[in-house]
Amino acid sequence: MTISQSERYTNAIASSSPVNTPALLLDVSTTILTVTPEQFISLCLKNPDLRLELSPNRELTVMVPTLPISGKRNGDLSGQVWYWNRQTNLGEAFDSSTGYDFTALEGGMPSPDCSWIEKSRLEGVSLEKFFSIAPDFVVELRSSSDNLKPTQAKMLVYQRVGVRMGLLINPQQQQVEIYRQGQVVEILEAPKSIDCNEVMPGFVLDLSRIW
Repeated sequence: MTISQSERYTNAIASSSPVNTPALLLDVSTTILTVTPEQFISLCLKNPDLRLELSPNRELTVMVPTLPISGKRNGDLSGQVWYWNRQTNLGEAFDSSTGYDFTALEGGMPSPDCSWIEKSRLEGVSLEKFFSIAPDFVVELRSSSDNLKPTQAKMLVYQRVGVRMGLLINPQQQQVEIYRQGQVVEILEAPKSIDCNEVMPGFVLDLSRIW
């Protein structure tokens, strides 16, 4: 039987390769990856299972899966917003996979843990692409892997682009930072609830299960 040249090459590669060769991993943990908004959107479309964000400086952030305790807390917070909205039908509630495009305002492309938009502001707005409008209300829950300062910087971006009320919930320090339009940040120590009536009529966010 005659063996072709391509078969000889294949056999040689197979015979010289270790059986249990470990995977080669590229460590980019200390590398800052910078992409354009267009490249970011392409990455999101090609990697739908990843949760990505783009900072105002066009730095790419890949959010790692949270620990169960953070998932539990975030589910509780998002569930409260969703249930209130279902009862009142005053707008639409969105989960942590929802992308916003604030690049026109130099605000990057974030994905808040929870957000809500009043109904009239969604008229004529496509739900098939990232929102270019600021939500009325956002929640960011700090997980054990989140550094506080970058999260606070993100909240300031929300405030700057037009979010009427933003909550940074920090279980590690048992604090809530409230960001409102044109106001100084308010810091509460382990509150049991947050009255959000100024933006969402009748809604009080229960935090008793967070602490």
